[in-house]
Amino acid sequence: MPAFEITALLLVSALVWFWLDSLNAREAGIEAARGACSSEGAQLLDDTVAIRSTWLARDQDGQMRIKRTYGFEYSDTGNNRRHGSVTLLGRSVIALYIAPHLV
Repeated sequence: MPAFEITALLLVSALVWFWLDSLNAREAGIEAARGACSSEGAQLLDDTVAIRSTWLARDQDGQMRIKRTYGFEYSDTGNNRRHGSVTLLGRSVIALYIAPHLV
């Protein structure tokens, strides 16, 4: 097999792996956002998260992982849209932000 075909096959395999890994991480982000909204008595709007950034970072063991930050919108009163974010390192949630409720 020529080198070009091997390189193309490896590149396509890496892209498929990244796509599947991103889908799994996105599901973890949705579950984290849904859980945070539920515990705060808020509603996760559109029932989804959207990618904001992707970067490489090291975990606590020094292993290189993909760090993804997702944004989402939620409503605490039903009449507004508020912004939140969830950051994952690999598939582990390392940060979650929901603005404090205004009373």
